[in-house]
Amino acid sequence: MNSSPNVGPAKIAVRSENFHRWRSRKDLLARKVIGLGGLVVISAVLLILFYLLFVVAPLFLPASAQETSIGSQPNWGQSNNVFLSIEEQQKVALRIDRDGTAEFFKVDGLTAIESIGLREPGHTVAEVATDQANSGLQAVAFDDGKVVLFRHSYKTDFSAGIEQREIIPTLDFPYGKETRDLMPGGEFIGLALSDSETEMVLVAAGSGGRVRLEWNAKQENFLSGEISLDTSMRTLDVDFEISAIAVSDDHRWLYLGDASGQVHFIKTAGMQETQVVKVSEAGITSMNMLLGGISLLAGDANGTIHQLFPVRDEDNQFSLQMIRQFDGQQSAIRKILPEQRRKGFISVDGNGMLSIYHSTAGRLVLSHQLAGGEPSAMALAPRASGLLVINAAGQVGFLDIDNEHPEVSFSSLWSKVWYENYPQAEYIWQSSASSNSFEPKFSLTPLAFGTLKAALYAMLFALPLALAGAAFTAYFMSPGLRKMVKPTIEIMAALPTVILGFLAGLWFAPFLEENLAGIFTLMLVMPAGLLVFAWFWTRAEWSLKDYVKEGWEPLLLIPVLILLGVFSLAIADPIQNLFFAGDLRTWLSREAGISYDQRNAMVVGCAMGFAVIPTIFSIAEDAIYGVPKSLSDGSLALGATPWQTMVRVVLPTASPGMFSAVMIGLGRAVGETMIVLMATGNTPIMDWNLFEGMRTLAANIAVEMPESAMNSSHYRILFLAALVLFMFTFVVNTGAELIRQRLREKYSSL
Repeated sequence: MNSSPNVGPAKIAVRSENFHRWRSRKDLLARKVIGLGGLVVISAVLLILFYLLFVVAPLFLPASAQETSIGSQPNWGQSNNVFLSIEEQQKVALRIDRDGTAEFFKVDGLTAIESIGLREPGHTVAEVATDQANSGLQAVAFDDGKVVLFRHSYKTDFSAGIEQREIIPTLDFPYGKETRDLMPGGEFIGLALSDSETEMVLVAAGSGGRVRLEWNAKQENFLSGEISLDTSMRTLDVDFEISAIAVSDDHRWLYLGDASGQVHFIKTAGMQETQVVKVSEAGITSMNMLLGGISLLAGDANGTIHQLFPVRDEDNQFSLQMIRQFDGQQSAIRKILPEQRRKGFISVDGNGMLSIYHSTAGRLVLSHQLAGGEPSAMALAPRASGLLVINAAGQVGFLDIDNEHPEVSFSSLWSKVWYENYPQAEYIWQSSASSNSFEPKFSLTPLAFGTLKAALYAMLFALPLALAGAAFTAYFMSPGLRKMVKPTIEIMAALPTVILGFLAGLWFAPFLEENLAGIFTLMLVMPAGLLVFAWFWTRAEWSLKDYVKEGWEPLLLIPVLILLGVFSLAIADPIQNLFFAGDLRTWLSREAGISYDQRNAMVVGCAMGFAVIPTIFSIAEDAIYGVPKSLSDGSLALGATPWQTMVRVVLPTASPGMFSAVMIGLGRAVGETMIVLMATGNTPIMDWNLFEGMRTLAANIAVEMPESAMNSSHYRILFLAALVLFMFTFVVNTGAELIRQRLREKYSSL
C-alpha cells in the first residue's frame, strides 16, 4: 500500500500562518533598510551642504578692529612725529622725529633700541616719502631743500630659540649718506619716491608751483657689485598751488593735485602736462599710489577718495580715467596708507575716523573712530593685520585688525569690474600671478557662463540622438535587436570620462580642425541622405526587403552611414575651394571675424554629449518601453498609425520618465570635469562662439584647488563655486521633480 503524509487542514493553516509571518517580517526589514539608506543619502547630502557653507561663510563675515593702549611718551607729541613704520612681526617699529632722528623701539613697552641721526643738528624735517615697492627705502626732506635717502630692514635672530627670537633692526644708506639738493632754497609741499631695479626717481613739489624730478639711472659694477647713480634733473613750473604729489611705479607718470579738486596728469619723459581731470568740487588733500603703482588714490576735503589710473585707447594713447570713488568719511582726508600685499588701503580724516577700503571690491570694509582723534603718525603692518598709532598727546595705541577677505563682494564676484590695465569693465577670472602687486580677479560669471555653455552644446548633441534612439528602440525595434542594442549603449556609460577627454583633446580636436569643412558637409549630407534612402526603401520594390524582418531595418543604415561619411569628406575640399577660398577655418577668421581655437565648444559638445547619451537613452528607453501595451494596442485598433500612436499616446505617457532622463543628463553635463578639462583651452571667456573654448566651474575647481593656499580667499571662493554648482543642481532637480509629478498626474489617466 502507498502511504501518504497526513496533511490536514490544521497543518496547512499553521504553515500558511508561519509563511505570512516571515514574509511580513521580511517586508518590514526591507522597508527599514531602504528607509535607513534613504536617510543616509539625505544626511550625506546635507553634510556636504553644511561643510560647503562652513568653508564659504568666512568670506562674508564683517571685518573687525580692536584698539588697545600700549603706553605714552610725552615727547612724542604731534609736532615731533614725521614718520612711523612697523615690521612684519609687529615687535619693532621705527619713528622719525622733527629733528631728523630715526629711533627704533620695541612696540611692547616702547623701549628704545637704537637712535640714529640722519643729519647734523640744526635742521628740521619737512617731508618724508616711502618707496612704493615697500623695499624699506625712505626719503627725508629737510627745511633747507636737501634730502637724505636711507633704508631700514629687519633680521630675525633664532639663536635663543623660536620662543625667544629677537628682531634686529638695521639702518643703512644704500646710495650714500650725502644729502641731495632736491629743492634749493624752496619750501617742500610734497615728496614722492619710487625705486626699481634699474631706476630711482625722487620728486618734490615746492611753493610757487615748482616741481623738481631727480632721475637716477642705476649702474652696477660687475666686479664689486656696487651701484652708482647717473643723475639727471627735470623741472616743471605750474600756475597753480600744488596740494599733493605722487609718481607711478613705472616712473612714466607724475600726478599733481590742486586745491580746486583737479588731478594733473604729467608725462615724466618731457615733464609735460597731458591731461587735467576734475575729480571733486573740494580740494585734493592727500594722494598716494595703490599697491603696484598703477592706480592713484586721491582724497579730497569732503572725505571722498577717488581711484584713477591710465587707460590705453585703440591708438595706443593713455588717458587718465576716474574709475571709482569711496565715501564714508565726513572731513578732509589726511592720510592714505596702501596695503603692501593687497589692493586695499586705509585712510584717516581730520576727525580721527579710520576707514578700510578695498579697491577691486569697491567697498568700505570697516570704519573705526581712533581714540585721541586725528593721529600724528601711524604705521600699517605689512600683512595689514595691525595699525600702530601715535596721537597728538604722545599716547601710543595698537589697532588689531581682523580683515581676512576684503576683496570679496557681490560686485567683485558677479558684476563687471574695471581692473587695472584694462580698457573697460569686464568679467575676468585670473586668480594668481607671480608678484604681490597683482590684482586678483575672482569673477565667477565667466565660469558659470562656461558651465552653461558646455552643458548646452553637449545637450544639443546628445538629446536628439538619445531620445530618438530611445523611442525607436523601445517601440519600433525588434526584441532580438533590442537585446543587443540596449546593453551595448548602456555599457558606454562605463567608459571613463578621462578616456573620452583624452581622445577628444588629442585625436578629435586636431581631426576636427583639419576636416572642419567635411564635418559641416556631413551635417548637411547625412540627414538628407538618410531621408532619401528611407524614401526609396519604402517606395522601391527590392527583393532584399523580403529578407529583412520587421524591426531589423536599422542594420541597413550602417553601410549607408559609412558611405555618406566618406562622400561628405570627399566633397569637402571642392566645396571649400569653391566657396571659402580653400580653407574654411581661415575664411571664418578673416572674412567672418570668427576666431577658431583647436580645443573649442564643438569638441566639448561632441565628447560630453557622447558621455551623456547612455544615461539619457537608458532612462528614456525604459520609460517608453514601460508604457502599457494595452494603450498602444487600443490606439492601433482605433485606426491610428504606429507613428501617430507613438506621438499621441506613448510619448505623452512616458514623458515623466523622459523628462527625468533629460534632467539627469543635464546634471551630468553640468558637473562634468575631465572632458572639459582636457578638451578645452580652459579660457574663462564669455562668448557663445562654437569655436571658442570655455572654463567651467567644475574644471576650475579641479585645476586650481591643489595650488590654492589653505583658508585663503582663493581657496574659499573655489568652495563657493562648488556651492554654486550644488545649489544649481539642487534647484534644477527640485524643479524637474515637480514638473515630473505634474506630468504623471496629467497623463496618468491614459
